[in-house]
Amino acid sequence: MTLMPRSLAGRLIASALIFIALAILATGFAVQVSLHRFVRGQIDQRLDTEILTLRSSFEPGVDGRLVPARGVEAPPFDDPRTGWIWLARSGATTWMSPGLHRNAPLVAVWPAGPHPEAVMARMPDGSLIRARAQQIVVDGQPLELLAAAPPRAEVGPLRDALAPVVVALLLLGAGLVAATLLQVRLGLRPLARLRADLSAVRTGRRERLPARQPVEVRPLAHEVNELLDQHAANLERARRHVANLAHALKTPLAALALSLEDPARDPDHALRGLTLAMDRRIRHHLSRARTAALGPAARMRLPLAARVADHVAAFTKIHAERGITCLAEIEAGLTVACDGQDLDELVGNLLDNAFKWARSTITITAATAGRRVVLRIADDGPGIPNEAVATVLKPGKRLDEETPGDGFGLAIVQELAELYGGGLTLGRSAAGGLLATLDLPGAAEAPGSDQG
Repeated sequence: MTLMPRSLAGRLIASALIFIALAILATGFAVQVSLHRFVRGQIDQRLDTEILTLRSSFEPGVDGRLVPARGVEAPPFDDPRTGWIWLARSGATTWMSPGLHRNAPLVAVWPAGPHPEAVMARMPDGSLIRARAQQIVVDGQPLELLAAAPPRAEVGPLRDALAPVVVALLLLGAGLVAATLLQVRLGLRPLARLRADLSAVRTGRRERLPARQPVEVRPLAHEVNELLDQHAANLERARRHVANLAHALKTPLAALALSLEDPARDPDHALRGLTLAMDRRIRHHLSRARTAALGPAARMRLPLAARVADHVAAFTKIHAERGITCLAEIEAGLTVACDGQDLDELVGNLLDNAFKWARSTITITAATAGRRVVLRIADDGPGIPNEAVATVLKPGKRLDEETPGDGFGLAIVQELAELYGGGLTLGRSAAGGLLATLDLPGAAEAPGSDQG
């Protein structure tokens, strides 16, 4: 199980945060080492100066032994409270700063050379401190010199110097994190646009991905466009095969039906009925196969109100003697992402059924539901019992054999709607008749340009 996030943005941000944290820690460590060396160098320089002062102050006395010729209590070594100490030893005689007790044991020093160098000295309380020491010979007499600073002399300045550095590093880290978030957001924006373009292709609002893409995304967009072109070519071949099959089947059936009109060949009209049934089933399955081959790239952005108005006008003329009133309330800007022929078949079959069974009034409404469009056609006819809904949605099934029709209209509507990701629902209208609810993909946005 990986600890890395699943999203690209999460991975980029997580990896950037890790490297930023490591860089900040490494920088802080390097700065701390540099400052520590600088502070220690300043302290060592001050201790070396004290050793040089001690060295120049000792000279032989009246008895020939070395004694300090002048005062060596320079600040801060002259104040016992500061913790800065010095020590000089020649033979059995020891001189020390006020910070050391006269009755304290001698400070043990690791051997030092003729030049000042860093050593470790043991204090009277047993603690070890870092000091600077030198061993020289003055007038033939050995002289050991030592100067030491308290630990706080190194810790205090180092802490004071590191405080603003830590604040600066934290601010730098926050700035780098903000820059990383902005960079990831801007860097992944083309992928978000590509996703929106792919959604537009899927819903039929765009035929291809824009050619203008960032260099890193351009090969992917090119491959997708090649796939869309290949799909369109396959779709065109499938449509030609379907058309050829329709022609190959319908022409012999038409000739057969024409020959069966002779009563001598079909006296009881049984063969003619079978021929018509075969023709209906062939038309039904060919329509289904053609729609199944239809992809989003072949869909159009069709205004629903205009298409419905054309069908209403046609059916009103056909059923003019019945005086049926058809009221359509559909927004002018409402569009659907469907093939034009499929939309005509969907609306035509539903209105044909409504005009057949309506007594006086048909009501048509449409509304959007997210990215879908819901079309409702209600009539005031006898309606369909709930237990018979499943029956009328089967191909070739009819409740009333006396009314003209082949029983395939509602079944075709349902199958077409399902191929578009929707469906057909039959229920009872407010007027007691049939309420047909058709769910179709919406196309509210116009296709974008090829500018990326």
